[in-house]
Amino acid sequence: MNPWNHRHIIDLASFSQEDYESVLQLAQRFRALPKTGSRKLPALQGRLIVTLFFEPSTRTRSSFELAAKRLSADVQSFNPNNSALSKGETLLDTAVTYVAMGADVLVVRHRSTSVPEQLALALERMGTKTSVLNGGDGLHSHPSQGLLDLFTLARFFDPLNPSIKSLKDKNILIVGDILHSRVARSNLWALTASGANVVLCGPPSLLPEDFKDFVKAPPPGQKQDPVRERGKIEIIRSLNEALPRADAVITLRLQKERMREYLVTDLYSYHCEYGLNHEKLNLCKNPTPILHPGPVNRGIEMSSALLDDHSISLVNEQVTNGISIRMALLYLIAANDQSNDIFER
Repeated sequence: MNPWNHRHIIDLASFSQEDYESVLQLAQRFRALPKTGSRKLPALQGRLIVTLFFEPSTRTRSSFELAAKRLSADVQSFNPNNSALSKGETLLDTAVTYVAMGADVLVVRHRSTSVPEQLALALERMGTKTSVLNGGDGLHSHPSQGLLDLFTLARFFDPLNPSIKSLKDKNILIVGDILHSRVARSNLWALTASGANVVLCGPPSLLPEDFKDFVKAPPPGQKQDPVRERGKIEIIRSLNEALPRADAVITLRLQKERMREYLVTDLYSYHCEYGLNHEKLNLCKNPTPILHPGPVNRGIEMSSALLDDHSISLVNEQVTNGISIRMALLYLIAANDQSNDIFER
């Protein structure tokens, strides 16, 4: 496994191809662990993982906590509704309280962009050794979701040896509410780093033209792109035109809670134009897997029949892979000694 140089995991723009391979290889090994008997590994025994979620979550929060427990870590879950925040305590003071309790990793989810990054910088200035792992911030980034989507696709194209190499020159279609999706942004970094070409599809109100240039420059504060050559990004407005070229499709939820104004005239028309069903998938040349980060609005992003067709829908596979990916991330940033093979202990 390649050396790991990230103390915090805030986004995927700073990941090299070697970083992606390290995560996927480790996740594959975790995924292959027996499903019966003891599932725990002693890798993070004595470590404390705290989930600081200021937004509702089912999949991300639960899978991070399960991942930590399967690595034998202690887990503390924070509930903002029953905390000192109601008494005026700041988010930073809350985080520092958990650091004082011995937290090794803070998994932070927040509705505002940059909160995990600002928290990581503040903890560094204080001289703490605690790591911050972004569980999703505003419209910015959701790195673990981008990685589990990458892992799910890599396993689909090469089940025995999932690698970013298996996505080289694949055409991955992302359809829906790109504008409000931190998942889409993380997918763009991960998929193009793997050499995949990404086609974005959606109405102009949910997919501005400037998304085709999304990965052309590193984000502010980052000097250069660690990936020498990325796949291409293009925009196709018609789903019927985009589907015949797709090797896989990622469809996204309409995030009405993040919209400052109502950007879709009516949900029925949206489903007719951009929703997925079996009939539309007949336009694809080959059997094409469907991914969705969840939760799914049935009958809007995809039909119920398609969601429940597990020969095509990889939504449940994504949930399963989420535990393995998050185990890999927690291990990489929290394990003191990565020189020994934990699978042989």
